[in-house]
Amino acid sequence: MKFSLRIKLSVSYLLVAIISVALVMALTNMFLDSHFRKYANWNQEQRNRDVVTSVSQQYLGDGKWNTDMIEAIGTSALENGLIIKVKDISGKVIWDATAHNNGMCQRIIEHMAHNVSSRYPDVGGAYREIPYEVKYNEENVGLVEVGSYGPYYLNDNDLAFINTLNKILIGVGVFSVILSLVLGSIMARRLSLPIARVISSAQSISRGYFSDRISEESTTEEICQLTSTINNLAQTLEKQEALRKKMGADVAHELRTPLATLQSHMEAMIDGIWEPDADRLKSCHEEIIRINKMVGDLEKLAKYESESLVLNKVRFDISELIRRIVCNFEPEFKNRGIEIAFEGEVEEIFADRDKMSQVIINLISNALKYTQEGGMVRISARGRGGAVEIRVKDNGQGIPEEDLPFVFERLYRADKSRNRLTGGAGIGLTIAKTIIEAHNGRIEVSSKINEGTEFLITLQKGI
Repeated sequence: MKFSLRIKLSVSYLLVAIISVALVMALTNMFLDSHFRKYANWNQEQRNRDVVTSVSQQYLGDGKWNTDMIEAIGTSALENGLIIKVKDISGKVIWDATAHNNGMCQRIIEHMAHNVSSRYPDVGGAYREIPYEVKYNEENVGLVEVGSYGPYYLNDNDLAFINTLNKILIGVGVFSVILSLVLGSIMARRLSLPIARVISSAQSISRGYFSDRISEESTTEEICQLTSTINNLAQTLEKQEALRKKMGADVAHELRTPLATLQSHMEAMIDGIWEPDADRLKSCHEEIIRINKMVGDLEKLAKYESESLVLNKVRFDISELIRRIVCNFEPEFKNRGIEIAFEGEVEEIFADRDKMSQVIINLISNALKYTQEGGMVRISARGRGGAVEIRVKDNGQGIPEEDLPFVFERLYRADKSRNRLTGGAGIGLTIAKTIIEAHNGRIEVSSKINEGTEFLITLQKGI
């Protein structure tokens, strides 16, 4: 059986409150009861001695007692729940509460027994008489027997105090339970509502609606991180969905032109409008090559982005590799009237030489395509601690700021016209990024319109 977070939180608050109150009540009663029993015995002893002291003061000497005052003291003690019996040194009874009012004495004894049994039902109490000596000038002149119910004697005030304390504890317990339910419900609501909102947003994302954003704020750090993560996920998926749609449109655009050309040429030759001479067949062949090249690029991209990409790593000098590639590009740069220069010392890395060569070629090719006549392309390779930084910088037309986050996406080109003269299908940079990341490196781009573009590759030198 599954329960909601709100119910679990409310129940947990309630259980904590009940357990806490129960522990407080148990510990309070345990410690208080021990001290209270000692207090009750001490208080009873003090009352007994006060009565004995009062009786001792009624001895007149020579075996004579002030019987009237002893009767008054005994009556007063009886009214306060004490049953006393006064004897002289010979054992003769001077005053006996049971003889004075036996019925009242029986009621007092029953009342004592009821008080003790109501608090301690298993104590096994019994009525007993405690003897106290009466002294006059340091000599024993008599005996006072004080009757009480033991082992603990509780008068009405003592019992009322204990009952009142328990009622207060019970009241505090009930209040704590109610308060815990209220606070638990409030806290559960504050925690569960943002989570429910996250669930709703996640469900929308699963159905393909990426525009939903969580705007509710929370003071809980983990909830804020969760909502922020979901919002970032939705934003990323929304961008990816837009790129996916754009990629589909771009692929269709790239294929439509050569296919349309082939179709029109073939129809014209079939209908007899054109003669199938060498020039027209060559034109059709060029379009087929273009289509085949795009399919090959897509296959190559799929291969590089697969988890089965194998890197044949060797130790080599990246500066020597770049210098050789630059040498191969020099004729093309010279024909376009663009200067190219490389700066770098020996920097050995442990990487796949062929794939790193492809990355450098892609970056230099891009720089060549987007740099105007009279421009300059600078390439450098410098060590930074345990890493190597490779920079390819041109002073060409630059990339618009809004296009910078997407230059490494599949089939993305900042040139919306997709002019054949300004680039390919927009796969080269995607492949370059895939290769660099496979080497646990990173590639970054910075650019300004009409000032140029710079690509920065950071690679660890490796073992």
